[in-house]
Amino acid sequence: MANHWSGVTIDCVDPDRLATFWSTLLDIPKSDEHGDDTTWATVGSRNGPLPRLTFQQVPEPKTAKVRLHLDIATDSVEAAIAQVEELGGSYTGERHDYDEGSVVVMNDPEGHEFCLVEYFD
Repeated sequence: MANHWSGVTIDCVDPDRLATFWSTLLDIPKSDEHGDDTTWATVGSRNGPLPRLTFQQVPEPKTAKVRLHLDIATDSVEAAIAQVEELGGSYTGERHDYDEGSVVVMNDPEGHEFCLVEYFD
């Protein structure tokens, strides 16, 4: 038996909105794996080269800080902040500068936290 990571599922109110946000930010196409079921949306594919992001509709909005978040590598934190804001996300104002790079905490359009990371080589 072989196990492998196939993706991450994120609870949300509007699956298509979040799939569009993440698809554009990561330049990975949305898939049609769920057919006409609008309570699910996916970026990438279970058969693709990268783990997919799946968005599952739930009735309640996010109410607390998530315990797991995505780190998104970028060549420019400043440019990535602008792109996230243009796509409907927001910058929390939290920034951490380390010897290996800079990390800024962002929110997607529904307030899920994630980090933009600019590594210094």
